[in-house]
Amino acid sequence: MIDAETRAAATRVLDTYRARKWTLATAESCTGGLVAGALTEIAGSSDVVDRGFVTYSDEAKAEMLGVPEATLTAYGAVSRPTAEAMAKGTLTRSSVNATVAVTGIAGPGGGSPQKLVGLVHFAAAARDGRLIHREKRYGDIGRSEVRRLSVLEALDMLLTLAR
Repeated sequence: MIDAETRAAATRVLDTYRARKWTLATAESCTGGLVAGALTEIAGSSDVVDRGFVTYSDEAKAEMLGVPEATLTAYGAVSRPTAEAMAKGTLTRSSVNATVAVTGIAGPGGGSPQKLVGLVHFAAAARDGRLIHREKRYGDIGRSEVRRLSVLEALDMLLTLAR
C-alpha cells in the first residue's frame, strides 16, 4: 500500500524508536491518517505506535486535541500555532515520548491568496519539552503528491526528535 521510499522512512522511524524504547502518536488533518498508516503498514509496529488522531475538522482539533478555539479563529487550521497545539495536545492525551502533527491544504481546492494549495504546517513534540515546526509550500502538485510528501516530512520530523 505504501511506496518504497515511504516504507524505508517508516522503517527507520520504527527501528530508531524501538532502539530508544520510545513510543509515538500522530495527529493528522490533511494526511487523513497516512502517517500512522505508513508506520502500521510494517509488521511489529505496535511496540512503537501507540495511537493516531485524525482531526480533519476544527471541531475535532478542539475536542480531541485541545487546540484552543481562539487559536483556530485567529490563525486558522493551517498554521504554525495550530500545528504546534495539535502536537502538544497529542502529548497530553497520551503517554508517548513523541508526537507529530500535520495540517495543510492538499488541494485541488481549498486554498486562498494567503494560504495557497500545497501549504502544510508540521509540528513535532517530545516529552522532554522539545518542539519543532516546519512549513512546506509544495505548490499545486496534486493532492496525492502533497499528501505523500507530507508523510515523508512527518516521518523525518519524528526521526529528528529521536536524535
